[in-house]
Formats: sequence, structure tokens, C-alpha cells
Amino acid sequence: MDAHLLQDILFKLLIIVIAAKAGGWVFERLKQPAVLGELIIGVLLGPSLFGLINPFVEHGTVAFTTFEILTFLGEIGVILLLFQVGLESNIYQLLKAGLDSSLVAIIGVVVPVAAGFAFFKYVYLAPTLVSIVVGATLAATSVGITMRVLSEIKKVSSTEGKIILGAAVIDDIMGLIILSVIAGLAAGQASNLGFTIGKIILFTIIFLVGTLVIGIKFTPQIYAWAHRMKIKRTFVVSSFIFALLASFLAHLIGLATIVGAFAAGLVFERLEEKEHFERRIKPLADIFVPIFFVMAGVYLDIHSMNAGMLYVVGILTVIALIGKVVAGWGVVKAKASKLAIGVGMIPRGEVGLIFASFGITQGIIHSGTYSALVIVIMITTLITPPLLVQLMKSGKKDKKSKKKVDQIM
Repeated sequence: MDAHLLQDILFKLLIIVIAAKAGGWVFERLKQPAVLGELIIGVLLGPSLFGLINPFVEHGTVAFTTFEILTFLGEIGVILLLFQVGLESNIYQLLKAGLDSSLVAIIGVVVPVAAGFAFFKYVYLAPTLVSIVVGATLAATSVGITMRVLSEIKKVSSTEGKIILGAAVIDDIMGLIILSVIAGLAAGQASNLGFTIGKIILFTIIFLVGTLVIGIKFTPQIYAWAHRMKIKRTFVVSSFIFALLASFLAHLIGLATIVGAFAAGLVFERLEEKEHFERRIKPLADIFVPIFFVMAGVYLDIHSMNAGMLYVVGILTVIALIGKVVAGWGVVKAKASKLAIGVGMIPRGEVGLIFASFGITQGIIHSGTYSALVIVIMITTLITPPLLVQLMKSGKKDKKSKKKVDQIM
């Protein structure tokens, strides 16, 4: 590797990690998700302000190669993030989610996808694939933000909290299926769109189920073998290898890599050592995941935000809010606040950023559309906590909330 290139990579990586941690720390002190601080750091380091990292440089091999390597490190962060999401999910929670959680999840995905797609396709006159990416980004829910708020007001085990948590697991599965559809369509033009989408959905379901069945059957034996061989840090090594393998296999058959990472997390969630896995994998994720969010912020170019794009931001924000709020009316059996449940499903956060980042890195959407989506994601993330606190103020507090949210987060 060229000495100048190595120096450039190390310098920018140093700046990214330090700045990301500082930005995350500041936002956590402001009682906001650290991801917002990391995202804003990316905006500051990118072409919008300082231009230290520029994804739009057309000339200059060093700058381009450096950016590719930093993006790759961010992709490792995404794999670790979705592995953690899988670890925090619960397959039994999915199976016993019930009618209310299922309807909330389905409505909360279908309405934003349909509305976002229709607006971009028939009003903004964008290509079909671009419209699908926009709709999919608006569908993804980041339940971690909601769970943190419910924890602070001791409502995690309330009826609303249980429904939101159950819906979130289903929402994650549906989101991954949609992303796999986008990945498959982006890989090549399909002569029969309906058939291609159906095939990708079927492949995704088969892959998730197959990985779970095979992983649950053989992972304990592999882990026991690694333990007998006295391989150092068995927990971290075995889980990380499995996450990489599942991600590779998912990509190999044309699915999104994060589908594999999520499936790997679900497999390890079944092991008795789950909590130990979470503790051991967290330091690794704490390094790589912020790199992804900083790089996601780098792509946001404020210079691309003209009056037309601000109009787009406004419309997409309305779709993002209404699309999730109406999902609360999917509650037909339990006695719970439908509005609170709908508001709890609003934040897009990390998952939405993964969708939007996939769109721009694959060349599906341009910087203006990406910037609009990121701003919408930030708005939904910021407004949810105060709204949810107001809606959930009354009612009996749950003393077990803190313990349960620690398991989720």
C-alpha cells in the first residue's frame, strides 16, 4: 500500500472515530440518540462544510481509494449493527406477537411504502427503483429510540410497550425483505417485475429460516469445539465469523448482506450465553458502527437542497409521520393508546439510514434525494421522544422497565 495512502486513511480514520465519539457524547447529554451526533459529524466533515471526506470527488485516486476503504469499514459496522439487532430480537416474541402487533407492523410498513412510492413515482416522476427506495426508507422503524423513552418513564412492560416491541420484530423482518428486493432489482433489469419481486421475497424467507434451522442445530457444537480448542475470545471470534459467513452467503445469492447478519444474530440469540455475547461484541460495534453513521452523514450535501428539495422534505416528513401514526389503529384487541403506539413507531434512526445509504452507494438515488431522506430521518428521531412522553405520562409505572430495556438495547 502506498505510504501516502496509508497516512491519509489513518489520519481520516482517527478524525472520524474521535469526532464520532465526541458528537455521540454531546447528543446523549442532550438526551438524544448518539447516532444523531455521529450523523452531524459526518455532515461537518463532508462536502457540506469542511470537505475533509468527499464522496463526490471524480479525480484523485488517493481520495477515492481512501473513501472506499472508509466506506468498507462502515459496512463492517452495519454488519455488526444488524447482528446486534438480531441478538436483541426474540424469535418467540415474533411467534407470539399476536394480532395487534402484527397489524401494527404491517400497516406501519405498507402505508409509508405505498405513499412514498406513489409520491415519488407519480408526482416527482422518479424511476420505479428510486421510488421503491424512498418508500422503503420511510417504512423502517428504529424501536431502540422508543424503548429508551419508555424505559425512562417506566413503561416498557405496559401494553403499549409490548405491542411496539412485538411489532418491531416483524417490522425488522419486513424491512429486510424489502431491502433484499431492492438489492435484487438493483443487480439487473428484470423482464417480469412481479415475478422477480416474488422470487426475491421467497429466497429471503428461505434464507432466514434455513440459517436459523442450521445455525441453531450446529452453532452450539461449533462453539463447544472452539471452546475445547481453547481459542482465545471464543465468544467474539465465533459470533463474528458466523455473522461474516451469513452475510457473505446472503450476498452470494443476491440478497442484502445485512439479511445474513440479522439471521446470524437470531441464531446466537437462542444460546444460553446470549448476554455474554452482547457484552463481548459491543466494544467491537462501538468502534465500527459510528464509522458507518459518520460516512452516512458525509453523503448529505446541503448544497443539493434547493427549494424543490425542501418541498420534498416536507411531503416525505408528513408521509413518514402519518404512515406510522395510522399503524396504531391496527390495535383491535388490547386496551391501549392507539396514538401512543403509532407515535412509538415513528422514529426511523439507524435502520432508515441503512436503507438510504444503500440507495446512494448503489447509485440508485442522487445526493438531493438522499439528503432529503436523511433530514426526514433526523426529524422523526428528534420529535418522537417528547411526543411519546406526553402521551404516556398517565398510568401505572413498571418497576421492571429498566431491566427489560437493558436487554433490548
